[in-house]
Amino acid sequence: MGALTICRDCCCGDRKKHPEVDHDAQLEAFRGAVGDRHRVRVSECLSVCERSNVVVVHPTPAARRDGARLVHLGDVLEDHLVGAVVGWLDAGGPGVAQVPGELAERVFNPADYAD
Repeated sequence: MGALTICRDCCCGDRKKHPEVDHDAQLEAFRGAVGDRHRVRVSECLSVCERSNVVVVHPTPAARRDGARLVHLGDVLEDHLVGAVVGWLDAGGPGVAQVPGELAERVFNPADYAD
């Protein structure tokens, strides 16, 4: 089982910053798309507001034991990206399946945004 952490309650999920995005609907779309196959967590602020909306994709426990690490995705604003993220998790996620092309440009290192 993989997992997602979805940032909300700061710039991520802010209608003022992204008025064209229905943030609540996006969160529900993630929850509905993963069903009981993966966990969806909500975080208040991950402190990378420059990349809102942020979604963190967690490797499965087996992949983590083999060295896989969290993958941070920024600018997850379009509805079609929900399916891409969930499809990647279903394929095995970090450490197992390659990041889909449509998500590759959204991968970032949060350390690059640390103060």
